[in-house]
Amino acid sequence: MPKSKRARVYHLTQVSKKTREQKDKLFSSIRECIPQYQHCFAFSVDNMRNNYLKEVRHELSDCRMFFGKTKLTARALGTTPEDAQADGIDGLARHLTGAVGLLFTNRDPEEIISYFDSLSHVDFARAGTVAPRTVTVPPGVVYSTGGEVPPENDVPIAHTLEPELRRLGMPTRMVKGKVCLGADESGEGRVGGYTICKEGDVLDSRQTRLLKLFSICLSEFRVALLAYWSASTGNVTDLEAGKQRLARLQQQGKAGAKDNNAKEEGDEMDEDEEEDQD
Repeated sequence: MPKSKRARVYHLTQVSKKTREQKDKLFSSIRECIPQYQHCFAFSVDNMRNNYLKEVRHELSDCRMFFGKTKLTARALGTTPEDAQADGIDGLARHLTGAVGLLFTNRDPEEIISYFDSLSHVDFARAGTVAPRTVTVPPGVVYSTGGEVPPENDVPIAHTLEPELRRLGMPTRMVKGKVCLGADESGEGRVGGYTICKEGDVLDSRQTRLLKLFSICLSEFRVALLAYWSASTGNVTDLEAGKQRLARLQQQGKAGAKDNNAKEEGDEMDEDEEEDQD
């Protein structure tokens, strides 16, 4: 059956791709900052939130922060001693993989490190986030925090939310005007409560909606400083977060290499079996 011409998908978003001019501007802006600032930090952001990042930019208004393609930023700094734009700055290139940004500053490195160590904001998790812990709503009357605080310090969840909870998969029911899990207010017939997520789960939109209804925040906005370069010495200092990240990436690379080798060996065995059959 021919495809209907009426069944077309119209995208209402108007997000344009990065142009060559924008990439060239980012490239030149990074290179212009190198002689103007004494230090350059490589950092990564956990659970990115634009409103919190705006606060960081405001606090560090005398610094310059860049986000972009890591290959582009690495080339702007220089990836080898021959094309490095300053002595030793090419040492940052090994940290520029994945979602990593650059921060240029004239402040003391210890001040920058202390600021980001104390920077932390909790927020509601979004779909795709890995759950850091298990969340279970106990049986009986459902409270507004889902059992995160003792019942005597909590209030029952609003009865108007009961249809939404059922729509999201929670087997709730109304008992004497209260939202309950189980046959009655004591939770009879419901053993162990209802588990919204388990530690290590990749959360979907249904789970994140339930967590938000119970005001449970599982995400934490943090900026991890990986390493920094100093113009006075020309040295790159690896920080603890950067060392851990490099070790993790190295392990992932070894695991990927083992999988590829195992696949190649399996293919060779299949070829040998085919030859024997012939």
